Amino acid sequence: MCSMGSHTSGEITLLLQQMGGGDTQASEKLLRLVLPELRALARHYLRGERSGHTLQPTALVNEAYLRW
Repeated sequence: MCSMGSHTSGEITLLLQQMGGGDTQASEKLLRLVLPELRALARHYLRGERSGHTLQPTALVNEAYLRW
């Protein structure tokens, strides 16, 4: 499941390298790049949860981000 379209792993790698070099704008770009994919993954995994659970895909992604 990869819906990032034209974005390549090379772009992600470059942004991670730039982040490692202290480029704060790179982290913002990376987040905008991967956020839709992370939400799609969360939606996919939450489909398997019991009915009536209250956690939403965006909330799951946000929680994971905050713990990172």
